[in-house]
Amino acid sequence: MTISADDSGPVRIVTAVLRDGDRVLLCHRSAGRRWYPDVWDLPGGHVEEGEDPRESLVRELREELGIRASKPSGPPMHEIRTATFYMQIWLVGSWTGTPVNAAPDEHDAVAWFERPGLDGLRLAHEPYLSMLTAVLAT
Repeated sequence: MTISADDSGPVRIVTAVLRDGDRVLLCHRSAGRRWYPDVWDLPGGHVEEGEDPRESLVRELREELGIRASKPSGPPMHEIRTATFYMQIWLVGSWTGTPVNAAPDEHDAVAWFERPGLDGLRLAHEPYLSMLTAVLAT
C-alpha cells in the first residue's frame, strides 16, 4: 500500500476486516516498507484507475491472501480520510480458499487474532483497535 498524494488528490485504498467467528486476520507489513513499516494492517491496497472500489477489494484479497471473496454489496463499515489517502474498509465474513501470505514482498506474516491478542499489537492506524473490537463484540 503505497501512500503518496499527487495532483489527482488522495490515494484511494480499499481494505477488509476478514472475520472468522471470534477472530480477525491481519497482515504484518515488512520492516523495509517505505510507508507504515513493521505494523499490523488490514489486507487490501490501491484502487486502480477506472476500477470500482469493491472490485479492487476482491482483486487485492486474491493477490495478497490467495482467496476468492464476493464483491461487497453494502457500503464500507468504516472510512479513514487523511490529506494523503482515503481508505474504505469492508467487513468480509465469507470467502473461498484459505488465507495465506501470497504477497511476501509486502507482508512478512499474516495471522488470526482474537480480541485479547489485539491489545499489544502495533497497528497501522489508530482507529483499528476500536473498530476491530466492535466487530468482534457483535
